[in-house]
Amino acid sequence: MNIIDTNSSLTAAPEHPAPRPPASKKKLSSAATPVADAANASTTRTTNSCVASITDLTNRLSEYLAPGDLKLVKEAYRFSDEMHLGQVRKSGEPYISHPIAVAEICAEWKLDVQAIMAALLHDVMEDQDVKKEELIERFGAPVATLVDGLSKLEKIEFQSQIEAQAENFRKMLLAMARDVRVILVKLADRLHNMRTLGAMAPEKQRRISRETMEVYVPIAHRLGLNNIYRELQDLAFSHIYPMRYRTLAKAVKAARGNRREVVNKIMEAVKDALASAGLPAQVYGREKTLYGIYRKMHDKKLSFSQVLDVYGFRIVVDSFQNSYYALGSLHALYKPMPGKFKDYIAIPKTNGYQSLHTTLIGPYGTPVEFQIRTQDMHHVAESGVAAHWLYKNEEGSLTDLQQRTHAWLQSLLDIQKQTGDSAEFLEHVKIDLFPDSVYVFTPKSKIIALPRGATALDFAYTIHTDIGDQAIATRINNEPVPLRSELKNGDIIEIITSPSSRPTPNWLTYVRTGKARSAIRHYLRTINLNESTELGKHLLAQALVAVHLNPELPDALVDKLLNESSAKSLDEIHTDIGIGKRMAALVARHILDLVEDDSPSIPFQHTGGDKAFAKRDPVIIYGSEGVSVQLAPCCMPIPGDAIIGQLKRDQGLVVHVDTCENAKRMQVKEPDRWIDVSWGEDLNRRFDTRITVTVNNERGALARIAAEIGESDVNISHVNMEDGDANDMTNIHFTIQVDDRLHLARLMRNIKHLNGVSKIVRDHG
Repeated sequence: MNIIDTNSSLTAAPEHPAPRPPASKKKLSSAATPVADAANASTTRTTNSCVASITDLTNRLSEYLAPGDLKLVKEAYRFSDEMHLGQVRKSGEPYISHPIAVAEICAEWKLDVQAIMAALLHDVMEDQDVKKEELIERFGAPVATLVDGLSKLEKIEFQSQIEAQAENFRKMLLAMARDVRVILVKLADRLHNMRTLGAMAPEKQRRISRETMEVYVPIAHRLGLNNIYRELQDLAFSHIYPMRYRTLAKAVKAARGNRREVVNKIMEAVKDALASAGLPAQVYGREKTLYGIYRKMHDKKLSFSQVLDVYGFRIVVDSFQNSYYALGSLHALYKPMPGKFKDYIAIPKTNGYQSLHTTLIGPYGTPVEFQIRTQDMHHVAESGVAAHWLYKNEEGSLTDLQQRTHAWLQSLLDIQKQTGDSAEFLEHVKIDLFPDSVYVFTPKSKIIALPRGATALDFAYTIHTDIGDQAIATRINNEPVPLRSELKNGDIIEIITSPSSRPTPNWLTYVRTGKARSAIRHYLRTINLNESTELGKHLLAQALVAVHLNPELPDALVDKLLNESSAKSLDEIHTDIGIGKRMAALVARHILDLVEDDSPSIPFQHTGGDKAFAKRDPVIIYGSEGVSVQLAPCCMPIPGDAIIGQLKRDQGLVVHVDTCENAKRMQVKEPDRWIDVSWGEDLNRRFDTRITVTVNNERGALARIAAEIGESDVNISHVNMEDGDANDMTNIHFTIQVDDRLHLARLMRNIKHLNGVSKIVRDHG
C-alpha cells in the first residue's frame, strides 16, 4: 500500500496491517475461488461491505492481452488478495482495492502482463513480509524484480529519517534505471493514493503532497506522462493549499460561463479556416489546470483575470506536413504575436513532446494560444514514455523518445557510480528533473538538451566524463568564451581539452546538471586521497586547539566519535574534512560535547582556557584549505573584509562578506548553519573580486585602465563592457585578483585619478 507513514516517504505502511495468513487459512480468501466468483465471495467479508472485484480490470486487459497472460494476472490477483486478507485502508475499503486500482491505471497505458502483475503484488513484500524468492518461484524473476524495486527498505537501520528517505528514493530510481516499468507502476500507485488522500490527517496530506510535488511530478514530466503530471499537480495543490484551491476552483467555474461566447466564436472561425484550406483537423478548447493558473499568478505577479484572459486551443491534424499548413492558415486568420512561436516538432522537448506553439491576437484583442500536432504526437504528449516504451518501430530500433529516455536512465547509473551517499545521489537526480530545457548543437549538428541555466562545462560532461574532466576552454558559435558561459537555444558548442587539465572545486559553483556535479565531486573525492586526509587532520587539529582541546584524541573518545558519526575510522573523518564533506569546526565541537557529557569515563585533558568562550572562537580562514573552504562567488570576500561562514553539505564552509544580501537571506532560513570565521595571517595567495568602472565612451579608455591595473600588480581574470546610464558613458566590469582589501583600495584610488573615469565601485553581487 502507499499511504505514507512517518517511516518512509516512498510507500506507506498499511493503516490496519494484518499478519500474513498461515497456509491453513488460504481457503478463507475471496481470491481462493475462481476470479469469476471473486465479487460474490468478497461480499462475505465481515471487515467491510465494499466489493473489491477485478472484473473491470480483466475486461480492459482482454482488449490487448492474450488469454494465457490474463490467467497469470488472475493468479497474481488471487495471491495478493490472500496476502492482504483482513487489511483495510483508512477509508474503510478492503486493502485489495488499492492494488486493483493501480493495475487499472497501468492497464490504461497498456503495460505488459509483468507490469500488471507487479502492480497487483506491489505491496506484498513490504506489508506481508513475502520474500523475493517466493515471488520468483510463483511468478518468475522479472515480476519479482519489479516488485522488489517498488518495496521500501524497512529492515535497515538508518541514522536519520532523511537518510532513510533518500536511500528509499535511490533504490527506486536505480530500479527504474534498469527497468522503466518500475516508475510507471510507482506513479500509478502514487496517483491512486493522491486520489484517495482525503482519508488521511491534514498534516499527512500536506507532507505527502509536498513530496509528490517535489519528486513524482517532475519524474512524470521528465517521462512525458503529461496527463498524470497535471493531475498529480492539481491533487497536490489541493492538499497543500486547500483554501487557495477552492477559491480558484470557484472563480474558474464562474469565469467559464462568461468566456463561452468568445471560445465558441474562436473555435468556429478556426474550424472554418481549416476547412477552407482543405485540412482535416480536430479542434479542442484547452483548459488550464488550477495549479497552472496559480503558478502563473504567483510567479508572474498577475491577477486572476489577466491569466484567464489568455485562451488556449489544441489542433490535431492527420500528418506532419499538415501541422505546418494549419499553422499558415491560423496566421492568415489572426495576427501572430512576435516572439511567441516555438517549433517543438523540429526540435522535440527532452520528454519527447512535439507540437507547434503559436500565440495570436484573436477577437476583441485577446491573446489566443494554439498547439498544433498530429494524432501520434498527441498520443505521446499525453502518455509520454508509457505510450510506446514496450514497443519497437518497424525496423526494430528504438524511437527517438526511447533513446532519450534510455540515455537519461543510464545517466542515473553513472551518477550512482560516482556518488558518495544516497542523499547526494538524490540531490543530483533532482537537479536533472527540470521542466525547462535549452537545446544546443555539437559541431556535427547533433542536438543536446540541457537544463535551463546549464553552462558549457555541463555540455562537456554530457558528451563524456573525460571531456568534462579535461576541458580548458570552449567556443560558442565560433567565439571563444569561458567554460562558465550560460548556454542559449541554438548555440553551437565546441569544447577544447587538454590531458593536463583537471576539475577544480570552483567548477561546482557554475554547473547545473547532476551528471556534471557528481563527476566533479567524484574526482575531487578520489584525487590525492592522502593529501586530503592530511589536510583534514590539520584542519581538525586546528579546530580542536580553537576549543581548547588536545589534538591527540584518546582511543575511548575516538571509539565514541566513530560510533556516533557512522565513520569506519578516524582517517575517514579526516578525509571527509579534507574534501569538504564534514566541517572541522563541527567535528571539534562534537568532540567537546562528548568530553563534557562523559568526562568521568574519558581520560582527557583540556589545554586550558574558558570552555564556554572556546565554543565561540571563530574558525580561521587562510584561503588555501582547498575543497573544504570556498569563497562565495556572490560577494567574493577578500582578506580585510568582515566575514561569516555557512556550513553546506558536501561543500564544507562557504565564506561570505557579512553584508552580503544572499548571506542575510540564507541566515534567516537556516540560522543554525552559520559560524563565526576570521582571516588568518600570512596569506600567501591572491583573491578574486569584482569592480565596475564607469568611464567616458572614448577611444583608449579600456587600455588606460588595464595598464593601471597591471602597474598596480593586479591580475585581470575577466572583463566585459556595457552601456552606462548616460549615452556617452560605458560600464566596464573587471574580475581581478588582489592580495587583500588594502591592495584593492590602492588600485581603486589609482584608477579613480585616470582621465575619463567617472566612478569606480566594488561589486558585492
